[in-house]
Amino acid sequence: MSNRYLKEKGIESLLFASGAVAVVALLLLCLFLFKEGALLFENYPVSDFLTDRRWLPTSTNPQFGLLPLLFGSLIVTVGSILFSVPLGIAAAIYISEIANPRVANFLKPFTELLAGIPSVVYGFFGLVIVVPMIQDTLQLPTGQTALTGSIMLGIMALPTIISISEDAISSVPRSIKEGSLALGSTKWQTIYKVTVPAALSGISAAVMLGIGRAIGETMTVMMVTGNSAIIPGFPSGLFESVRTMTATIALEMGEVPQQSDHFHALFAVGSVLFITTLILNIVASYIKRRYRFSL
Repeated sequence: MSNRYLKEKGIESLLFASGAVAVVALLLLCLFLFKEGALLFENYPVSDFLTDRRWLPTSTNPQFGLLPLLFGSLIVTVGSILFSVPLGIAAAIYISEIANPRVANFLKPFTELLAGIPSVVYGFFGLVIVVPMIQDTLQLPTGQTALTGSIMLGIMALPTIISISEDAISSVPRSIKEGSLALGSTKWQTIYKVTVPAALSGISAAVMLGIGRAIGETMTVMMVTGNSAIIPGFPSGLFESVRTMTATIALEMGEVPQQSDHFHALFAVGSVLFITTLILNIVASYIKRRYRFSL
């Protein structure tokens, strides 16, 4: 055997081992998470966990209702997407289709750089700047509300949405755009009737990944949403303090007694969060593959 063949086989084996380790680590993580979460239901009914409207883990009669945490996560996520999706898609269209090449070459890496800022920095900015601004502007008792969390999560989701959407728009074949212009369409008509529909699958994948980022965020929402475990209304709940699933785990896991029902309840919440994020990632991957093969 030649040295080249042995080298190639060694690289192939190393890559296979790396992939296998990643898969095994993920499976062990899932096993540990679901095993600890399932122990809650030996003493606490599954139906109560899924339908109870109160999260009172330290009361005399503990209640581990998922609904306040689930709806808190939902309203913050929906608010962040309503804020970030129009802004992110508009920014992607500007960078890809309208901006001067020099401006575009500056804006694209700048937006991607925003994704590297630690979440605690976003949370600190929200706590010091956005929270007082929301409180004073809307005359609220507190600025730590679902709206504040939505704004901050929307800002954090923007780099993902802008970057992937811009890639999708830029990947639309030039011949399609030129054909539209040759038929008499204006530049704006070509953008919103031809280019954006052609890139819709990629834009949809960007939105799904942005939602995944918003649902899984912990530190920022813990700092700016007030952490009140109540079921919010909609849209009135945007102006109330809420608590998300991620913030609940981060706030309570450090103080909870090991192997208690409260301990296992937090793992059960984590299992729900894991399943939700997994579904979103599967949907995003499917949409992205569909987009890739449609061009």
